[in-house]
Amino acid sequence: MIVKPGLGGGVGEPDSDLPNDVPLPENIALAWGLRDRPSRGPKRSLSLEQVVATAIRVAQADGLAAVSMSRIASELGVGTMSLYRYVPTKHDLLDLMVDTAYGSPPPPRGPDEGWRPALARWGEGNLAALRRQPWMQQVPLSGAPINPNSVRWMEYGFLALRGTGLRATERVSTVLLVSGYARSWAMLTADLAEAAARTGQTPNEAGQRYWHHLAVVTATGPYPAIHELMAEVGEEEDEDDDLEWRFGLDRILDGVEMLINSRA
Repeated sequence: MIVKPGLGGGVGEPDSDLPNDVPLPENIALAWGLRDRPSRGPKRSLSLEQVVATAIRVAQADGLAAVSMSRIASELGVGTMSLYRYVPTKHDLLDLMVDTAYGSPPPPRGPDEGWRPALARWGEGNLAALRRQPWMQQVPLSGAPINPNSVRWMEYGFLALRGTGLRATERVSTVLLVSGYARSWAMLTADLAEAAARTGQTPNEAGQRYWHHLAVVTATGPYPAIHELMAEVGEEEDEDDDLEWRFGLDRILDGVEMLINSRA
């Protein structure tokens, strides 16, 4: 979760509970281009951006498990230890990979768009980014958003909620709720697609087979609710693979809208 900001500093100022001379951690400073790696040793022939881009290509081609410091060094034609002159640890490299691969958020369309369509677009952008680079779903969250693109995503999420009357902590919780739903949905659908692929089926074929199998095993048992549901499912035509995604997103936004209206 994102902890509540400190109360001592002003807008844009650090938390007054911390000494002013506390430096940024090296990995964060590197991500923002606020600090170069030490210049000791041979002259560097690469850039941090090249290292991260190569790691992303490996993850996209061969999966996250293929990403190692030795593999990235081999792809770049350098020694493994030389990579540590660009990025402190593999954990930091994974964080930079995710931030870079996520890309920039969809820009706001202006104050006339309204908070609900703006936040819906923002949530759909999260889902699209995760689906574009599926390996990102396997990288554990390392903390609250702090790298450049993740901060931009957070900023645009908060921009969508400006003027809604929601309290600061409620705006934070709303952004977490929508982004968490997108992450959960991306992981669920990716897992189902992978399971279907292992049997040589498409997700749609696997879904149809599931309902058939469920009908067989519950045919003679006391499952009236399942029987009723399957009868209705058989009558409906699902023409949109993301119908369930939008249903869930709309229910989340319905709840937020009720809260906003209660403040009005």
